[in-house]
Amino acid sequence: MTSTDVTKEAEDSGPGGYAAARLRLLTEGARSGPPRRTALAEVTDDWLSGLFAAAGAPPRGVSLIAVGGYGRGELSPRSDLDLLLLHDGGDDKAVAALADRLWYPVWDLGLALDHSVRTPAEARKTAGEDLKVQLGLLDARHLAGDPGPTASLRTAVLADWRNQAPRRLPELRELCAERAERHGELQYLLEPDLKEARGGLRDATALRAVAASWLADAPREGLAEARRRLLDVRDALHLATGRATDRLALQEQDQVAAELGLLDADTLLRQVYEAARVISYAGDVTWREVGRVLRARSVRPRLRALLGGGGKPVAERSPLAEGVVEQDGEVVLARTARPDRDPVLPLRAAAAAAQAGLPLSLHAVRRLAASVRPLPAPWPAEAREQLVTLLGSGRPTVEVWEALEAEGLITRLLPDWERVRCRPQRNAVHLWTVDRHLIETAVRASGFTRRVHRPDLLLVAALLHDIGKGWPGDHSVVGETIARDVAARIGFDRADVSVVATLVRHHLLLVETATRRDLDDPATVRAVAEAVGTEHTLELLHALTEADALATGPAAWSSWRGSLVADLVKRVSAVLAGDRLEEPEAAAPTAEQERLAVEAFRTGGPVLALRAQTEPPAGPERAADPRHAAVPERAADPERTADPEPLGVELLIAVPDQAGVLPAVAGVLAMHRLTVRTAELRSLPLPDGVEGSVLLLDWRVAAEYGSLPQATRLRADLVRALDGTLDIAGRLAERDAAYPRRRGVEPPPPRVTVAPAASRLATVIEVRAQDAPGLLFRLGRALEAAGVRVRSAHASTLGANAVDAFYVTRGEGAPLPGDEAAAVARELEESLRA
Repeated sequence: MTSTDVTKEAEDSGPGGYAAARLRLLTEGARSGPPRRTALAEVTDDWLSGLFAAAGAPPRGVSLIAVGGYGRGELSPRSDLDLLLLHDGGDDKAVAALADRLWYPVWDLGLALDHSVRTPAEARKTAGEDLKVQLGLLDARHLAGDPGPTASLRTAVLADWRNQAPRRLPELRELCAERAERHGELQYLLEPDLKEARGGLRDATALRAVAASWLADAPREGLAEARRRLLDVRDALHLATGRATDRLALQEQDQVAAELGLLDADTLLRQVYEAARVISYAGDVTWREVGRVLRARSVRPRLRALLGGGGKPVAERSPLAEGVVEQDGEVVLARTARPDRDPVLPLRAAAAAAQAGLPLSLHAVRRLAASVRPLPAPWPAEAREQLVTLLGSGRPTVEVWEALEAEGLITRLLPDWERVRCRPQRNAVHLWTVDRHLIETAVRASGFTRRVHRPDLLLVAALLHDIGKGWPGDHSVVGETIARDVAARIGFDRADVSVVATLVRHHLLLVETATRRDLDDPATVRAVAEAVGTEHTLELLHALTEADALATGPAAWSSWRGSLVADLVKRVSAVLAGDRLEEPEAAAPTAEQERLAVEAFRTGGPVLALRAQTEPPAGPERAADPRHAAVPERAADPERTADPEPLGVELLIAVPDQAGVLPAVAGVLAMHRLTVRTAELRSLPLPDGVEGSVLLLDWRVAAEYGSLPQATRLRADLVRALDGTLDIAGRLAERDAAYPRRRGVEPPPPRVTVAPAASRLATVIEVRAQDAPGLLFRLGRALEAAGVRVRSAHASTLGANAVDAFYVTRGEGAPLPGDEAAAVARELEESLRA
């Protein structure tokens, strides 16, 4: 039966015919989705028009109007009928009688009715006082009676809405936020409210209202489809339950899935989550644009006065990273950025945005998605570092990650992500979908980066620990294989890949063993020690365990569980410490290092050598560690016309042993805007019969904005720094003062500890802190002030985290006593907190 036949059946038979026609539409399996909603609205229109006509000749200036969802022509099986009887106020009794003839038949059929009787002035006044009424009137549609008042009211309401938008839109945004606070986020809930939760149908309606204001518009790609999908699910829910409910309860999900022809309830939830994610992201972008426009409007009159009525001011652009700038509170691409030639740009932009606590511009993300070329496999070192920085940025990571995911960039970077994207977790303990749980774990892990020696491995393991949940079988076992492949693809060496795989395989080991096994049984502790293998892996696993539990939900972690896990870790650490391997001997100096040392001794001053690093070629000839690769020779490929772009610089410095070398070198590098990737410092003895030694520093550095340093300038500044004529602290302070402070992510506080029994020859002090220009300079000065001698130093920058180890002794070369070592560690930590 066609919609015309159903409509005729309703017209011919009155209320009974309408009920039969309505029932036929709802039970007709061949029709569902938008066609059924449209047909249901048309049948209802004709029935109500018939009731209006049957009431006799209505007074002049009276019209029947559909508003809200019915006004949009979207009637779900149990939707309310939202009706407005509009009149000019001339004959109240006649209007009241007409209302009775309309409302009572609706009530007699058991249909929900939301009705009002108003004059145009009353309707506009009520809309001005009640935002929900105004939103409903934006979708007003004429049904019967005099069409003139309907058209006039629609025009007036739209004009009012556009004129009052600067005042009403913030009110609407607050209303959406309050609703989200009450009902949660649709894309993560196991029993979501399809209408009221954030990302639901109410938010989609709010975006339509914003568009009607002409002040801003939502990203339209996928938005209509997402809204249609949620409406389809609500239709199926109404039919499955026979009730006007919007809550997708667990016990009804299988039936709703079957009604929609889906495989199972998980497939249903995943589709709901995907739709909600589209609407939520569109809302974020839209409300950000509304705020920008309203701020611009409020500032414009003052700027015009300051400019004397001159031209439009140019938006300020502040550099954040290579190819990335901040403009008007968002992160955008620089005018010189070339996404088609810079595959690391998406990660660099994302890391910069997260570190600054700023959103990524929608235009920037779409440009990246449209033009960026794929990363090589394995990734270059910079790409891996930028990923680690993004993951370690704390709470801002979530919004930036969602922006990348909305345009498909995450699954292009990490194809295995598709399996866990929007995947529900049917466990009351879990608050999030699998993918959001993984990001949430990374956010939690970013607060533990001071507890571990390799925060980069912790953060990547946090991102991947549940990656196996997209596949059949034990997700830890499956995840180990996937994590091994992903870690290798993003550029970790074999040893680091093994650690990440072990963390993923055993990410539940500590908490499950601590809560389910007898810790006094030696076999229990021995089994954990054998699975973990090393103390460093145990340290990482302990932090991952806590981050994972905290990211799961409040029921997954408690002080009791934490104390049990800590006790287990202590016992396992003792077992591992009893089987410690001998410390490896220091590598012999290379010929170039020996040459520099001899030259430094001969001249009595610093000697340095620079060597550019580029991305090594893919394939078997790739260097074992891409961070240490030298410039390769030009490839034989005739189509290759340019040398590889440099990724960084290896800096070798030899200087006669003297006080202040470490802070001097670190300060000069900071002055030249060189970011330290890794650093090693050691003492080389001079030839037999010659007193003294030469300090050799091997640094891996990268220029902040791509320009390589000049060796002559570096050496000149280093000479001045060593003789005390260069005020490094003052220079760095002046530079910091020249740039405005941005409100970005709040990093965890620094942590300085003494590593027990790490060396028989020196005391090892470990520093974990947020990487920043001049950090090594400050640490070097603090160690000098403490009166200790730095025998060697091992500095590394892992994402946004600096992890430095200083081997220090007393003046006569002996390790520091325990109390003295603890005091030095406290002094360093206080200097970093100052």
